[in-house]
Amino acid sequence: MTQHTSHEGGELQTRQKEELQGGEGTREGTYFKPDVDIYETDKALMVVADLPGTNADDIEIDLRENTLTLTGLVDTGLQDNWQPLYTEYRTGHFMRQFRLGRHIDQSNISAEFNDGVLHLTLPKAEDAVPRKIEVTTS
Repeated sequence: MTQHTSHEGGELQTRQKEELQGGEGTREGTYFKPDVDIYETDKALMVVADLPGTNADDIEIDLRENTLTLTGLVDTGLQDNWQPLYTEYRTGHFMRQFRLGRHIDQSNISAEFNDGVLHLTLPKAEDAVPRKIEVTTS
């Protein structure tokens, strides 16, 4: 699941935000699916989500029935009486869901947010962590 932002000529190409369809959000407004990268180490999965325009206080992370839900609320910063004349950048809230397998230690999931990027650490359950078996001689 690799996505690239450049093509053979080396020029940067933009990608449109993917708007979520349907009633997934519980608050009024447009919801987008944030881009994420997922990395794996021997001990954990790392989820890195881009949430530009979101404050740490406006991020909700919910875990229910093996589904991890990320929600980010974005304040456009516009006055209520301002009407956009021209816009190229669409703003809206963010929502993304992940189904967690039994190999994730759900009680020890942690999150850190800096500069618009959310880092989630999903530790592997003890039985899923690889271990080296020592070979002995008799």
